[in-house]
Amino acid sequence: MTMELKYEQASGADVEAIFALSKVLIDQYEDVASIDYDKVLQWVRRKIGAQIGEYQRVLMDGGLAGYVHFHPDGERMELDDLYILPEYWGRGIGTAVVKKCCAETEKPVYLYVFRRNEGAVRLYRRLGFEIVQEVGSSRYIMQRG
Repeated sequence: MTMELKYEQASGADVEAIFALSKVLIDQYEDVASIDYDKVLQWVRRKIGAQIGEYQRVLMDGGLAGYVHFHPDGERMELDDLYILPEYWGRGIGTAVVKKCCAETEKPVYLYVFRRNEGAVRLYRRLGFEIVQEVGSSRYIMQRG
C-alpha cells in the first residue's frame, strides 16, 4: 500500500496547534536553564502567527498528520518547522515530507534541529543532510546540497 499525502495551506486556526507542537520539542530538547524561556515561547508564537500563510497542513487519508514550513531564505531553502502528530509517527510521513521539499528546489536545503533529538538527526542524516554548524549548546544546523 502506498502512502498518499496531501497538503493544504494552514490558517490562523492552526497557530495554537503548531505552537503547542513546538513547545513540546522545546520542553523536551532545549537546555531551558540557558534560555529566557518565556521570551523564547513568545518569539515562537509570534513567528508562527506572522508566517502562518507559509505553513502547510500535511494530510494523510483525510486526517491531519502534521505541519511543515518550507520557505526560501536567500540562496537556500529553509525547512523551518516539520511536525508530525504523535499518532502518525513511524509511518514514514516525515521522510516523505522532507523528500518532497528537497525535490521542489535546486537550492541547498537547511534546517535547525535539537542535538538531543536523535531520531530527527538520524532521519536527516539518512536523507543526505550533514551537520554544518553547532548553535549554542542545544542545536545543529544541518544542510543538504
